[in-house]
Amino acid sequence: MNTVCDVNMCAGCMACVDICPRKAISVVDDIEYMNAVIDDTLCINCNMCHKVCQKNHPADLRKPQKWLQGWGEENVRAASSSGGFGQEIMRSMLRNGGVVAACKLSGREFKFELFEDEKRIPEFIGSKYVKSNPIGIYQAVKDKLKSGKKVLFIGLPCQVSSMRNYVRDDRNLYTVDLICHGSPSVKILQQAMEEYGHNLTEVRAIYFRSADKFAIETQPIRIVSKGVQDRYTMAFLNGLCYTENCYSCRYAQTERAGDITIGDSWGTELSGELSKGVSLALCQTEKGQELLDMMDFNFYDVNIENAIQCNHQLRHPSDCPKNRKKFFDDLRKGKSFKQAVFSAYPKTCIKQSVKELLIKMKLYSGGQ
Repeated sequence: MNTVCDVNMCAGCMACVDICPRKAISVVDDIEYMNAVIDDTLCINCNMCHKVCQKNHPADLRKPQKWLQGWGEENVRAASSSGGFGQEIMRSMLRNGGVVAACKLSGREFKFELFEDEKRIPEFIGSKYVKSNPIGIYQAVKDKLKSGKKVLFIGLPCQVSSMRNYVRDDRNLYTVDLICHGSPSVKILQQAMEEYGHNLTEVRAIYFRSADKFAIETQPIRIVSKGVQDRYTMAFLNGLCYTENCYSCRYAQTERAGDITIGDSWGTELSGELSKGVSLALCQTEKGQELLDMMDFNFYDVNIENAIQCNHQLRHPSDCPKNRKKFFDDLRKGKSFKQAVFSAYPKTCIKQSVKELLIKMKLYSGGQ
């Protein structure tokens, strides 16, 4: 198998697929890992795929020049998975004549789109506990930059690195990378959804951070009772289901790929605000400062040591759980997603099932 980067180490950023002039590359999603496979019968050995690959050629990382935390207006904050920074930075770029490239649910997966209409922002907000599909967005951003437009790209650090490699002339490219735990294949989400009785094509929105619970919207419904942790969230937060490359991620450090980095301000000294959502923002570049200056946001200083200590992804990648291999082996043997998670965390699953039963019997009010 001829692959663009090391076998099983592909992040699924798809930049190689976009740049190949012969359409000779396909990214194979094996659930446990991904590979960008080259069709030797079509390849002309131009080497463009290797050059754009963030695994082979990571963009230079920059040290944060400023650490901040804060939140937006109450309506923005209430609709966000954290303090609303992502929503406000998109709005600011659009109001200043720019274009935004971000990720949204589209059919059975999360895809990137360019948009210029402020009314569309709600489609793109919120955390995505799954791999997105950036195919097509790299060339679309490059074309928009060539037209003279400023473009704000919001994505995972590996995607930001690939975008910078792809466009090369990034004077009008503004990048925001997300503090990332790791990400599972969308096939995991699709299987989990089907077991909960929902088809992703029928779903308008998924709220992965709805009071720290996984919730979906066809009509407003929950897949588990409020206060109960579902199996998908359990697998994600324990790092059970990420693809192989995530456990050796080079971007899990304080030096960052984006002009700005955003995440949750865990460990904030503003403890009274945390339940309502507090965003953490790291600014690495002059373009990052330009973005901050555009924003209408309540910024506060942050204790840097606390921020680093409470966001392990700023220190090291997620640890690979010892039961991860068994989890994927169980899936390959035909076990359901729920059964595979139960095998990995039987005590936790039983506890959550008992909690849900007590809630349904109105013997327990929910909560953690």
